[in-house]
Amino acid sequence: MISIRLADNEDHQRWDEFVLSSAGTGPYHLFAWKKAIESAYRHKTYYLVAEDSKKDIKGIFPLVLMKPPILKGTLVSLPFCDYGSMFTNDSGSASLLLDHALELSNTLSSKLEIRCKQENSLLDNTGKFGTISHKSRMVLELPGTSGELWDQFKSKLRSQVRKPMKEGLEFKMGSIDMLDEFYGVFCNNMRALGSPVHSKKWIRSVLESFGEHARTGVVFKENTPVAAGVILTLNYTVSIPWASTIRDYNRLSPNMLLYWGFLKFACDNGFKYFDFGRSTPGEGTYRFKEQWGAKPHPLYWYIEGANKDKPSLTNGRMRDILETSWSRLPLGMANTLGPLVRRYISL
Repeated sequence: MISIRLADNEDHQRWDEFVLSSAGTGPYHLFAWKKAIESAYRHKTYYLVAEDSKKDIKGIFPLVLMKPPILKGTLVSLPFCDYGSMFTNDSGSASLLLDHALELSNTLSSKLEIRCKQENSLLDNTGKFGTISHKSRMVLELPGTSGELWDQFKSKLRSQVRKPMKEGLEFKMGSIDMLDEFYGVFCNNMRALGSPVHSKKWIRSVLESFGEHARTGVVFKENTPVAAGVILTLNYTVSIPWASTIRDYNRLSPNMLLYWGFLKFACDNGFKYFDFGRSTPGEGTYRFKEQWGAKPHPLYWYIEGANKDKPSLTNGRMRDILETSWSRLPLGMANTLGPLVRRYISL
């Protein structure tokens, strides 16, 4: 007998133990993502648990209701990251969790959006979802030491990493103690990209909630932060959800030193994989990640009720117009307005 119920805060430890003991889960499956979203953005979360008669967890399905004012909401698994989705030990639990999620989305008058690391036959066979699969996670399999990884790089890549070192740039790692340095770079870069920036409270909540599973890295030019990123760890994988540089310093290649710093940390601390995050094949970020040796792993985002042939999250032309307009805002205005908008953008 499998039963489905909503998880509460008392399930925190049991939920994480299930995630940590399961192959195929990621850092976003941890209860910390729920805590950060609730603390920073006040979105309603619906974390479903499948249990057997002995109260042993057989499956989980983390869901977050993204509901802008006035508009209908979307029940997402999971927002602000590449993947979430259900994770179970058996197909029976998966079917029950999906049925419960579909019923919940109907009750909430929302559509269901499920972001998967790979194709999901259960979702494919329902006939209820359109699928977006044009983006891929770029994942690098790591050797035993950073020295071995360095030797694998082509000479051109090694030269690109050495360049910022020769220019006097320095990489440092920390955690919440480097929040201000990270966020200054992050805000600057997001405005330049024409994208509303996450709130500082969100980044703080992630670092606090993930604890030892989160790190920040910052590249300094003397005392000035010029590149920065956040990594999350789970089992044998390091994932990097956010990385930014200040464009005025791009000629010094601080991004190369930033990523090398994170890769060196991952290798020398026993991690086996480095997840560079999602990119569109052929675009600049895809080629940047590919040069390190990362391989594409297609993502499959299932959207309830979407056109099954050409599902879309956004209108491309409209997005381009909005990005251009946003990039022209004064930095102070962009930093004030950004978090008010960004909390409702699930990407």
